[in-house]
Amino acid sequence: MSNFEEYDNKIAFHPGFYLKEIVDDSGLTQEDFAKRLGTTPKNLSIILRGDQSLSKDIAGKLSRMLGTSISYWLNLQKTYDEKCAEFQLKQDLEKEKKVFKFIDYSYFRDFFDFPELLRNIEEKVKRVREFLSICSLTVLQNRDLTISFRSYTDNMSVSNIVNANVMVQIAINKTINIESPKYDKKQLQKVIPLILEQTKNHASFLPIITELLKSAGVILIPLPNLKNSGINGATKKVNGKVMLMVNDRRHYADTFWFSMFHEIGHIINGDLGITVNGESEDEADLYAKDILIPNDKYKQFVERGFFSENDIVEFAEIINRDPGIIYGRLQNDKIIPYTEKKIQNKLRYRYDIS
Repeated sequence: MSNFEEYDNKIAFHPGFYLKEIVDDSGLTQEDFAKRLGTTPKNLSIILRGDQSLSKDIAGKLSRMLGTSISYWLNLQKTYDEKCAEFQLKQDLEKEKKVFKFIDYSYFRDFFDFPELLRNIEEKVKRVREFLSICSLTVLQNRDLTISFRSYTDNMSVSNIVNANVMVQIAINKTINIESPKYDKKQLQKVIPLILEQTKNHASFLPIITELLKSAGVILIPLPNLKNSGINGATKKVNGKVMLMVNDRRHYADTFWFSMFHEIGHIINGDLGITVNGESEDEADLYAKDILIPNDKYKQFVERGFFSENDIVEFAEIINRDPGIIYGRLQNDKIIPYTEKKIQNKLRYRYDIS
């Protein structure tokens, strides 16, 4: 280390810088000066190099030896520490700006009432940092910031990781501020049939299922999708509750319900974390498929081989589900091609969470 620090044409001088001048001008060797100061030559050398903060004990000894005040030396140390902290903050800000390039600021403007700010990057960084309650945007690059990605992290870009962590931080902060009972697995299993009854209630399902889940200590946090987040949902234990975050990435009702029940499957199995787009987690996928469409009834329907609009609607009525869920499952199973838009536009309902 050096007994001074430089950054952005500014210099912070360690007390050792000034003490070295005194030692050099004294005509004494460092060893003799150290003996007169009542410390070891090694300790004096460390202070002169700026490798150690000046202690109150040494400040007191210097004041008696040189006829200065204790506050003189302690203030030198304080000023040095403050300037070094200022330099560090400025260096960190430059690193934050690089991370900020991955984040779509309009997301916060559109959904969380952030001001436009135009080209004021530093103010944007500050607002996002404070909103997420993190010390620096650089921590968003950590794959294990607060929850583990369940799989496929090797294929995720830095942008994916940063934006996934942004969404998770928002969801966690919201969860912290919501009061609910502690997570109760039996109560969750009890309310699931009531939640399933809401798949056709497109207009007002959200507050209903939110309260049902809350009764089991599961806090549903639906968020608008953040560009490049690369995730479908996330779960985390927060103060005895379980956060359940889902987004509207694909906007269709059937993908929302599947994603939510996929996450519920993870909660029931005690496997909490972040679900990555495109990942195939067999156990949670199977749970979501079977809970939304009973497997035996679905097999019978598929075996009939009739998949017109009326056929799908009739089957949906029999199992009391939104027809879009049936249509989406048929597409996923490659029974109906994704190029079939006519029926899709009639049966698949769009959700926009904002």
